Amino acid sequence: MFTTSTDKTLLDFPTIHHYLSQDSYWAQGIPEEIERRAIENSVCFGVYVEETHQQVGFARLITDHATFAYVCDVFIVPAFQGQSLGKQLMAAIETYLLPWGCRRWGLVTKDAHGLYEQFGFEVENNGRWMTRKFPAVYR
Repeated sequence: MFTTSTDKTLLDFPTIHHYLSQDSYWAQGIPEEIERRAIENSVCFGVYVEETHQQVGFARLITDHATFAYVCDVFIVPAFQGQSLGKQLMAAIETYLLPWGCRRWGLVTKDAHGLYEQFGFEVENNGRWMTRKFPAVYR
């Protein structure tokens, strides 16, 4: 069994930082101090093995708790993928966010569209979403 929590005292920072800095395609090389600051200033969700409390998943939520929420840094440790933990994690985020009434939730993904579509996310091609990128910032 697995559990999901927003309790930051349970977070296993080495696991989070290793995955994001080494295995993710979006945060390669992120320095520890920047990841720590990101966690401090976000609502964080951890997925844990109930018996051992080992962290096997993570997501950050950036929100004003009123109008907007951005879901990011979502991952399940590879050894635990395929057990619907991504769905469990997204369900926890949805349960957390719905009462706030935010009018727009956003995220960016390269390869998990099917997961997020199950939670009502849609690909937008209306030309309104804009980004400014700094691809070498962690180098």
